[in-house]
Amino acid sequence: MATLGDLERSVMELLWASATPLSAYDIQESLGGDRAATTVLTVLSRLEKKGFVARERTARPHRYRAVASREDHMADLMHEVLGSSSDRVAVLERFVGQVSSDDAEALRRLLAGR
Repeated sequence: MATLGDLERSVMELLWASATPLSAYDIQESLGGDRAATTVLTVLSRLEKKGFVARERTARPHRYRAVASREDHMADLMHEVLGSSSDRVAVLERFVGQVSSDDAEALRRLLAGR
């Protein structure tokens, strides 16, 4: 899974938070307007190549939407880290040992439902 740079992450946060697709100009404005539109378009192009966004070409300017949710992305990152470990059980043990009691209870409920 591809990782996100700081500006890519900022753009994705905006797309994840939006109920509708956004144009590069919408994103530029939301980022504070201090970045050139071409910079935002470059970031969107990279995100599209990485599979994070899809471009809607039916109107001008093009609009972009997240392909998957923030939660899907985070779960993919967790699977990637776990998959790169030589000792998955040890990683899971340390992870579970550091979660709050509320998170531990949520994990129990989720696992019981599998």
